[in-house]
Amino acid sequence: MRKPEISSRLFVQNRKRLVELMKENSLAVFNSNDIMPTNADGTMPFRQNNDLFYLTGINQEETQLVICPDFPDKKFREVLFIRESSELLEKWEGHKLTRDEARQISGVETVLWTTDFPGRFHHMMAMGGVERVYLNTNEHYRSDVVVQTRDARFIEWCQAKYPLHRYDRVAPLMADLRIVKQKEELKLIQEAIDITEHGFRRVLGFVKPGVKEYEIEAEYLHEFVRRGSRGFAYTPIIASGANNVVLHYIENSLPCKDGDLILLDVAAEFANYNADLTRTIPVNGRYTKRQKQVYKAVLRVMREAMKMLGPSTNFFDYQKEVEKIMESELIGLKLITKDDVRRQSAGNPAFRKYFYHGTSHLLGLDVHDVGNMHGKMPVGSVWTVEPGIYIKEEGFGIRIEDNVLITRKGVDDLMKDIPVEADEIEELMNAGK
Repeated sequence: MRKPEISSRLFVQNRKRLVELMKENSLAVFNSNDIMPTNADGTMPFRQNNDLFYLTGINQEETQLVICPDFPDKKFREVLFIRESSELLEKWEGHKLTRDEARQISGVETVLWTTDFPGRFHHMMAMGGVERVYLNTNEHYRSDVVVQTRDARFIEWCQAKYPLHRYDRVAPLMADLRIVKQKEELKLIQEAIDITEHGFRRVLGFVKPGVKEYEIEAEYLHEFVRRGSRGFAYTPIIASGANNVVLHYIENSLPCKDGDLILLDVAAEFANYNADLTRTIPVNGRYTKRQKQVYKAVLRVMREAMKMLGPSTNFFDYQKEVEKIMESELIGLKLITKDDVRRQSAGNPAFRKYFYHGTSHLLGLDVHDVGNMHGKMPVGSVWTVEPGIYIKEEGFGIRIEDNVLITRKGVDDLMKDIPVEADEIEELMNAGK
């Protein structure tokens, strides 16, 4: 089912949880993303603002949500504004949501057209006792926004029109909410993971010397879409040979050669939620002795890292402990020596030559999801675990990645059914040959 029905109860509950964090006499505004242009009259596929989706379930452009918990008229404490359709618009772009449909999806009782927003919003700001306005921005620590977003334009307009209101950031509140996944969200993430598993198993039976990286990409996409996904959770990384050592290689254009490895960092999305899987497999179906030695070292690091995770874990302390384990494995692989470790500087540790990224990140509506990375890992949060060893001088790198749910007792590996042992991968790749 391409558009799974998500109960409006999830979005109603999400809004209630947000209201509990808002200060008295306040109002919050959320805007949809823009439809981004490419060239001439072309546009990129529309992707909804994740905060707006989290609160409404609406996947349509030109949508706005206003939450004003203390407004005197209860009917206007939640107002959803959607784009009004027309006969001409539907001829060109197809069906747009009716107000009844938007009400059913979101659970917001008061649904108006976007053209009604200026007048209704002015009434709420001027007559609703509003003192503080929460506005939204992308505050992800990895973001580098170089184009003006719909949110940014709205902030300029709102502060110019209402300069004497107090303004606050809603992003920290949304990060606190979104870091803990609700049961319905976990089901959607698991569905994305299950679809990803089908894609990976299909690829294991497809890969052989001579296939192009983009042919493997096509196999994944076919399997994902036929199972109800809209496609990739992120731009797929299909890196064969020496490209293994490039973290974000996305050209996917080269032939896969006999004796090389392919690093597959590819996963599906489902209903806006994402999986994030990495496996590294042999082109010819058999790891060399050295490749398997390094593979098993990476797998040991991943499993030891999983043992550290739980509700008492601090991310940055955890990362340091993983690095110690990786250091030991690199010594065992004779990539670094104990003397290298003794001589290393604090800013340039010896392991960094071969392991040069973080082990984990949050996962959800964003592949690198929002949330407080400095606190403890809360029960209900979902994380990746993805160590890697990249040996440029030997012409290959290996990364292995699973997604885990933080529980009261530790973690639940959500990808435990996806093949990860080197012997199992070899067996599946050679089945029927």
